[in-house]
Amino acid sequence: MGRIVEVQLGEYRNVHAYDMNNIDCQRDDYVILEVDRGTEYGKVVSDLSVESKTQKETPDGKLVRKVTEGDLNQIKNNRLKAQDAINVCIRKVNDRRLDMQIVKAEYTFDCSKIIFFFTADGRVDFRGLVKDLAKIFRVRIELKQIGVRDKAKIVGGYGVCGRPLCCSSFIKYFHPLTIKMAKEQALPLNPSRISGVCGRIKCCMAYEFSVYRSFARDLPRLGEKVNTPEGRGKVRDVNILKKIVFVDLGEGKVIKVNYDKKNEQ
Repeated sequence: MGRIVEVQLGEYRNVHAYDMNNIDCQRDDYVILEVDRGTEYGKVVSDLSVESKTQKETPDGKLVRKVTEGDLNQIKNNRLKAQDAINVCIRKVNDRRLDMQIVKAEYTFDCSKIIFFFTADGRVDFRGLVKDLAKIFRVRIELKQIGVRDKAKIVGGYGVCGRPLCCSSFIKYFHPLTIKMAKEQALPLNPSRISGVCGRIKCCMAYEFSVYRSFARDLPRLGEKVNTPEGRGKVRDVNILKKIVFVDLGEGKVIKVNYDKKNEQ
């Protein structure tokens, strides 16, 4: 197996591994790819990979070359054509009264296929729509239903932190997110506080989850009875990162116990 590199296919599609084919490229370079059913373009999103050794890293195709000025012009023209395709598709969706929202459209590099990304609350029978679009554009048509997280990744935007959305800037793959992550980090379980612009749990919730979980192992939980130098009391609040526990000894007396210092003794 040769050396591989991770490339995001097109503008809105997933990241896959491709055989470098001895092409000299770096991260953020745009490249032309040879795939199963034609020619594509994509952006290198990883540093140069070591030799592939696992079945999981089996390449989905190979690099042909780095993009040329002519390739960039082709990509630009494809984007303009894709915008026109979106307008046509929206009209056809409305004509057929389909309960779906078109988000984006993308031509493959060789213009052999148009991919329409859409959201919908449930399953949609779009077979008639595909036939309509195939008659108009005379290329292969693919309609791909995506979720709200994928939509946020495609559309982009800014999070409450003021920075571009993680999903649209640097995240390669979506990782599983659960409410347990918020609980482990002692965050308020308020949907407006822990949800991103997509309405799902913020992706950044997973960044420090392992650290919080590791620190929390040495700390008592809320409501737990613990012994302190001033007597036995009930845990009222916990600061996981500072390893500080506030203990209610009763009669309105609350003391602060530094578990970090305690472990050093």
